[in-house]
Amino acid sequence: MRAGLAGFARSGKTTLFNALTGLKRGPEAKLHLGSIKVPDARLDRLSALFKPRKTTPAEVLLADLPGPRSNGATLEPESLQALREVDALCLVLGAFSAEADPPQELRSYDAELILSDLEVTEKRLHRLRQERNQGGETQELQRVAKHLESGAPLRTFTMSEAEEHALAHFGFLSRKPLLVVVNVVEADAASPVAGELQRAAAALGAESIALSAEVEAEIAELPGQEQPDYLASIGLSEPARARFLRAVYALLHQISFFTVGEDEVRAWTIRDGDRAARAAGRIHSDLEKSFVRAEVVHYDDFIAAGSEHRARETGKLRLEGKDYVVQDGDILHVRAGSGKR
Repeated sequence: MRAGLAGFARSGKTTLFNALTGLKRGPEAKLHLGSIKVPDARLDRLSALFKPRKTTPAEVLLADLPGPRSNGATLEPESLQALREVDALCLVLGAFSAEADPPQELRSYDAELILSDLEVTEKRLHRLRQERNQGGETQELQRVAKHLESGAPLRTFTMSEAEEHALAHFGFLSRKPLLVVVNVVEADAASPVAGELQRAAAALGAESIALSAEVEAEIAELPGQEQPDYLASIGLSEPARARFLRAVYALLHQISFFTVGEDEVRAWTIRDGDRAARAAGRIHSDLEKSFVRAEVVHYDDFIAAGSEHRARETGKLRLEGKDYVVQDGDILHVRAGSGKR
């Protein structure tokens, strides 16, 4: 799962990138990559119980994407290509000065994505007209073009499942899930997104959160034991990293399941609605092909029972087949052939 931090120069996106990843990247306009270990109290509790040799949290790959130098500037081809390679866009908007106009910056940036998609669409329609092709693809793209020409992103465009599949290879940028990250001053770090900006984001089919990149950078420099007091002093109960990751997970419809044992306790990320065989494939591709069944117990039931043995006795640990829909917080033991993972 890869999320991309996008935005105009001086929005604070690289400061936020460094705070979230623990890296020290400069402001130069090029692609930076880092990863964020996903904090999960459930994983910590399981690790304390099993005392494994290794504990592995889920990770989100974060990209600090090159962007336009200023509001109104055009996205370069390299920037557009970098945008195509992420699963979700996280647009950082600076709201820490009187001159800032986050709603306008949001509309301006999204307009760049819309224009890019319209160019891709028109090029393909031109080719289809030359081929005298008036089939399904032409009709689908004509609908897409009409929507884009109205100035609306494809996030707000209704597609059938068949259309979604048929048009997926175009990599439309304005179709990508969008999280608007409002970078505010410290005094507003615990406040919700301003109403006007929240409405502007919703109108574009986007979600929004507010945080302070400067505060996050300060938190990242503090020893762990000092962070709670500092957070409490500015009205926060947790670092924005946790809220940011929850928002990204929700945006991409991701959930976590766990595998446990003496060797390793690990969190895995899958899409909400994925079945047990697909989850097994996240552990190892061979397990999806040779999947037989899985022993499943939900984290809450396991903690209440106190042990796998007790969970089995009470019927909370059960066998499920390949079509079982994995739930957030499930603990899985996968049986493949004669093996078990």
